[in-house]
Amino acid sequence: MTFLLRGAICTLMFLLLGSMLPAQGILLPDRHHHDHFILPRPGHPVPPTRTSYRIEKINIDAMIKGQIAKTSVSQTFRNTGSRQMEVSFVFPLPYDGAVDKLTFLVNGRELEAKLLDAKEARDIYEGYVRRNQDPALLEWVGTGMFKTSVFPIPAGEKRTVTLQYSQLLRKQGDVMDYLFPLVTAKYTAEPVESLNVRVAISADADLKNIYSPSHDVEIKRDDDRNAVVKFSRTNVVPQSDFRLIAGTANQDVGANVVSYWPEDSDEGFFVLLASPKIKAADAKQQSKNVVFVVDRSGSMNGKKIEQARNAAKYVMNNLKQNDRFNVIAYDTDIDSYLPELERFSDETRPGGIGFVNSIHSRGSTNIDGALAKAFANISDKSSPSYVVFLTDGLPTAGETNEMRIVKNAVNRNLHRSRLISFGVGYDVNSRLIDRLTRENFGQSEYVRPNEDIESAVSRLFDKISSPVLTNVAIQYEFDAKRPGNGSPINRVYPAGAVDLFAGQQMVIVGRYQDSGAAKIKINGEVGGEQQSFEFNVNFAKRGSGLSNRYVEKLWANRRIGEIIDQIDLNGKNQELMDELIRLAKRHGIVTPYTSFLADENQAASKFANRDDNRAIVDRDLAQLEESSGEGAFNQRAGKQWFKNADKASPAAANAGMGFGEGGSGGLGGSGSVGLEGGELGQGLRRNQGSTIYQKGNILFADNAADVDLEKEAGSIVDVSLFSDEYFALMENNSVEENRLMANQRTGEQLIIRLQGKIYRIK
Repeated sequence: MTFLLRGAICTLMFLLLGSMLPAQGILLPDRHHHDHFILPRPGHPVPPTRTSYRIEKINIDAMIKGQIAKTSVSQTFRNTGSRQMEVSFVFPLPYDGAVDKLTFLVNGRELEAKLLDAKEARDIYEGYVRRNQDPALLEWVGTGMFKTSVFPIPAGEKRTVTLQYSQLLRKQGDVMDYLFPLVTAKYTAEPVESLNVRVAISADADLKNIYSPSHDVEIKRDDDRNAVVKFSRTNVVPQSDFRLIAGTANQDVGANVVSYWPEDSDEGFFVLLASPKIKAADAKQQSKNVVFVVDRSGSMNGKKIEQARNAAKYVMNNLKQNDRFNVIAYDTDIDSYLPELERFSDETRPGGIGFVNSIHSRGSTNIDGALAKAFANISDKSSPSYVVFLTDGLPTAGETNEMRIVKNAVNRNLHRSRLISFGVGYDVNSRLIDRLTRENFGQSEYVRPNEDIESAVSRLFDKISSPVLTNVAIQYEFDAKRPGNGSPINRVYPAGAVDLFAGQQMVIVGRYQDSGAAKIKINGEVGGEQQSFEFNVNFAKRGSGLSNRYVEKLWANRRIGEIIDQIDLNGKNQELMDELIRLAKRHGIVTPYTSFLADENQAASKFANRDDNRAIVDRDLAQLEESSGEGAFNQRAGKQWFKNADKASPAAANAGMGFGEGGSGGLGGSGSVGLEGGELGQGLRRNQGSTIYQKGNILFADNAADVDLEKEAGSIVDVSLFSDEYFALMENNSVEENRLMANQRTGEQLIIRLQGKIYRIK
């Protein structure tokens, strides 16, 4: 049976209010069969006599054609309890959205379902909460509900639920926004065994920007107007909804802006996405200069030197006709394939390969001399130039002073070559590597001892192999002028000029002080000639753009990377330390220097104490004094993740700091680490972009992370959990506030700001 849910279809999953969508649902028991049912959560086992379930598989397959999306969702539930479950499939609806042509099946059989408005849905949500003393459903109070009739799942058996629906996507300017509420899958007794998302896009105009701020997706572009986006994980507990943004443009370069301005802030946040045509015409392909500088010191002996040779050969095998190249090998002495750059061709490649095959490990490490010879190869800046520099150790020959090596490199880099440095293994001087790349317009990559050097080099070289627009500078011109007040744009990351590469997307974040219509000009060079592209965009006004809250968190990740970099290279600064603490608390971002946030054992009375926090951060920042070793390596690798982050997830940020596998992106300011998991740490919980800090049995919502319980005791309002006053608060809350309250469990106290007051719910 097909259900037509009529309403404001165009706002469905893409609501600016960030509401939930009727697609990824949960199971709720028939109240006549189960009076006490707690929604399952990984890490909180249910006794065998209780009813519980796990979600085994989720398969999402969507087709976006023009502005219409058709989605099919298949979800397999298994009864992990000891008795039969009599359940309904329930999923929340957005405030003013609806689904068109929806069908619902259980194991292939269509099932009756009913659409409930917000009031009916609220009564059901509150009924479950009051009866079962579990506030998990509160995050959806205020939304409608789609609820099926009751169906059984015998103990130990499973049922596959399938949903199919179509919708008109929300579109702002040239940007379409697809949101799938994956986070409801956190209600499962164990992690989801298999999660697969596939979105096929067929646009009416050229697809320029395809971007997911939530997940580390794989994007395959068949041509300028068609693409397939995939995301797959096993044994995962989703902690954020799946979100995909697609922007179109009919110019050779396309740019789109997504913005958000919080009500309580004097400035907004924006992300600028820019991409070139998928396949630029041959006439527009820029030639480039590439100098590969290989460390052949004694410590590179064995597997490392073989991988380094393979990396150099990969670079040469992927050069384009008319590129110019050279290879430099260094230890105590410095040798090069040729005295100057050679134009790449089928005739010149064999000689370069032969030189690479002759590289063998020996001697010490003359970093200063190697860079001097590399920069001397670059004689002009008519073509973009890249020095790919690889080392696995400390400077032990020639100039060994860190600061003088950096100064010499800057003085010798006369034509703005970009230095791409690969630090291999834990013995490398990671602080020196970062100084060199920061001062020479490049970026650092770090290769762990168990990683393949060739894979790391080839991954980055693929990104920079086809420069389309170099030395890119961006201008922002608002229709509303600000005479005498300067630019309304500030704290943009990455700062300075960047390069735009074929097949790659530039991700730039910043703050803004004016809203409304604006024009963005992207200026750059093609073959030494200036090119300019203009785009009309709109910046959200204060208090709007709520569905784009992730932009603030993305900016916070980049800003934290910049703060750590400044402290690392210039020394500790009290103002920067305070900002680091403030950003980390607000966004639940754990770094080696703010790890106290995830320390459940830290006394709640000290959690908000500014002096105590400063002392902890001041002590932990001393780790940055390490220039080499595993700790130093992990810190600089993590710092690079933050600086190049293109995901808003703090969990992904934690991975970048050595708490998981890190990664970083290219010179266009894009990088990603995909991480899905349960709670961020023993003392942290996350729900739909909000963070809860746990100190014993006391929880602090992220909007109350600065509350000092002792100093502010007189202004705290106490409310009993599940009381009438408690539910009255919920009725007046925003969706985001109810999501925060949904994190509380029986026996815990929650400190939260609601309607301008501090509440303690217990």
